[in-house]
Amino acid sequence: MTTVFGKILRGEIPCKKVYEDDTVLAFDDVAPMAPVHVLIIPKQAIAGLNDATTSHEALLGHIMATAKKVAALKGIDKSGYRVVMNSGADGGQSVFHMHLHVLGGRPLGWPPG
Repeated sequence: MTTVFGKILRGEIPCKKVYEDDTVLAFDDVAPMAPVHVLIIPKQAIAGLNDATTSHEALLGHIMATAKKVAALKGIDKSGYRVVMNSGADGGQSVFHMHLHVLGGRPLGWPPG
């Protein structure tokens, strides 16, 4: 894992951890787009959603369940939040290690992009 997220997982780059278990790590984004902006990354190296297979179905579900936990930990579960997973360059993915954004803390506009 040569991405910035791989370096975070190895402890080479510090992060402000929000949640961690054996499967995922969640941490505050260093360039937040909302008052709450947390990234959830799998500890397994998967470049993006298109690289996930049926063998990753439990992991994908776990990432979504973690988003709910993160929202509660950050106090935005009642007011509402958005979860986003960008896929590919045209989808806005800039780090090619699959990750989910949890955004909230203010009303979020639509459409997003």
